[in-house]
Amino acid sequence: MSPGPLEEGAKVASSFMEAMKSQPLALALVACNLTLLALFFYVSSWAGSNRSNEFKAIMEMQKEVQKLLYNCTPTRPNG
Repeated sequence: MSPGPLEEGAKVASSFMEAMKSQPLALALVACNLTLLALFFYVSSWAGSNRSNEFKAIMEMQKEVQKLLYNCTPTRPNG
């Protein structure tokens, strides 16, 4: 009978932890990479929401400018 996915996952995790115990620098690099990925995710989500707010503000300002320009331009008589 072959082992299930849970047993295989446990074996992989166990061998990973053994490798990390023997080489602490590799563990530090893994931790740094995960931290860097988390930081990139946070910065990109913050920048995306900030950009969305700026875009909404710009569109509102353009609507106001368009209304003012429409009211300032003379209309042509039909004919």
